[in-house]
Amino acid sequence: MMAEEFSDEQPQAQLDLGKYWDLVVRRRWHLLLPFFLGWLVVWAAGWFLPSVYRSGTLILVEQPSVSKDLVPTNTSSDLQDRLDSITQQLRSRTRLLRVIDHFNLYAKQRAHHVSDDALVDRMNKDLDIELVRSPGKDQLSSFNIYFLADNPYTAQQVTGELTNILISENLEAGIQNSANTTNFLDSQLDAARKALSLQEEKVREFKDRNLGELPGQLQSNLQILGGLQNQLASEQDALGRAKQQNAYYESLISQYKTVAATQPKAGQPNQVGLPALDQELDRLKAQLADLSSRYTDQHPDVRKVKEQIAETEKMRQQVLADMKAKAADPGNSTPEYASAKDMAPLMEVESQLKGNQIEIANRQHTIADLEGKINEYQARLNGAPVREEELADLTRDYDQSQKDYDSLLARRNQSAEATNLNKSEEGEHFRMIDPPNLPTKPYSPDRFKLSLAGLFVGLVLGAGVTAGAEFVDDRVYRQEDFKKLLAVEILAEIPPLPTPEEESRGRRRLVLESILAGALSLITVAGVAFSFLRG
Repeated sequence: MMAEEFSDEQPQAQLDLGKYWDLVVRRRWHLLLPFFLGWLVVWAAGWFLPSVYRSGTLILVEQPSVSKDLVPTNTSSDLQDRLDSITQQLRSRTRLLRVIDHFNLYAKQRAHHVSDDALVDRMNKDLDIELVRSPGKDQLSSFNIYFLADNPYTAQQVTGELTNILISENLEAGIQNSANTTNFLDSQLDAARKALSLQEEKVREFKDRNLGELPGQLQSNLQILGGLQNQLASEQDALGRAKQQNAYYESLISQYKTVAATQPKAGQPNQVGLPALDQELDRLKAQLADLSSRYTDQHPDVRKVKEQIAETEKMRQQVLADMKAKAADPGNSTPEYASAKDMAPLMEVESQLKGNQIEIANRQHTIADLEGKINEYQARLNGAPVREEELADLTRDYDQSQKDYDSLLARRNQSAEATNLNKSEEGEHFRMIDPPNLPTKPYSPDRFKLSLAGLFVGLVLGAGVTAGAEFVDDRVYRQEDFKKLLAVEILAEIPPLPTPEEESRGRRRLVLESILAGALSLITVAGVAFSFLRG
């Protein structure tokens, strides 16, 4: 059963294909002529449309030739923002009008007194900037600039001009931004320098005002104080010895006057005062022994005691000599001190006493000065903690100012290096890879695509005309259609019986139709090929 159904359906499908083929053969001119005319109209219309040429150039975003680790950039690192800003400047009304005037663009529109705003809008539509990013990254690596014009040379020249403007604007913008950054850092550096100078002046004034009380002078103050205290002790010891010497001189003078004023009896030696001199000699010798155990012979105290011993011994010898002389001449009753010769030792001792008194006064004055200096240095040491705290506050502010200044100085130097790098075009900049091309074919309209569209339009038009002609034709061309109209059996079929003249005319018609169909096909193929090559 299924085999029978399949056998019935297969002839039916073949019959349908044959029906459509018969329709195409029968209505070939209804299909071919509208097809050709539809294509021809669209193809011809494409050639009547004005040609628009597009010129383009590729600009590479050149990375800095010097590593950013060595010379960091001092401008915005977002190239997209910079490019957006430059693009807005490039599309500005003033700049586009300048380019329009320079190349005399849109002459027809300007002849009809089109407004400048309309011309700028038209040029913005003809101008296109296409960004190119690195594969797999969001980093901008290059971009294309395209411009449309009705003349290929104009399109090339305007594209070159816009490219030069973009590159120069980027370079100038980079240099200007870099210079602005450097100038800003210069102003900040000047302010930091003034703040640092102010802090330095405060520290200098504080040190000048508190000279000798600074924390760094603590050790030297301690050493000076120790030296002054040692000097004070030495002066006090010297003052004590001078006072002892004073007492000694006064004792000598008193004893000498006593000895000189005493009148010994005839034949009695004068021994008044000798025990005192001997006692003084013993004391001085004991003092010399004590000093010699502690100091050398060149020490001033040792030498002075030796001089005192020598003077005392000299006086003792003189007293003994006087006593012997008076014992030999008992008739001389004049006091010893009445003789100028006898008065010489006394005057020498008195002179030494006066010198000793001057020395005591000088020692006392020196001790007073030393005590004043010691008090001064002790006051410095007592005030050292307060001065240290005050200096620490000033130093903290100074260190912070110094740190700010050093930081700004380093950044300013880096910014200046980046500015010099941009000026020498060694920084990030735009470089033209492909110069603007001279277009050989129009960018719009695409006449090849229009010719293909014309083929589709002609095909649709031919199919429509063929279907319409078949619909209005009431003749029956197929046996199956006749059976559907009349439910009778067809007994016989009369074939066409053309005469020789009709056969000859039919052959001539077939040849003419073939030539005409070939010509139409050749014209169509040539038009499509011409559109592909020149469109």
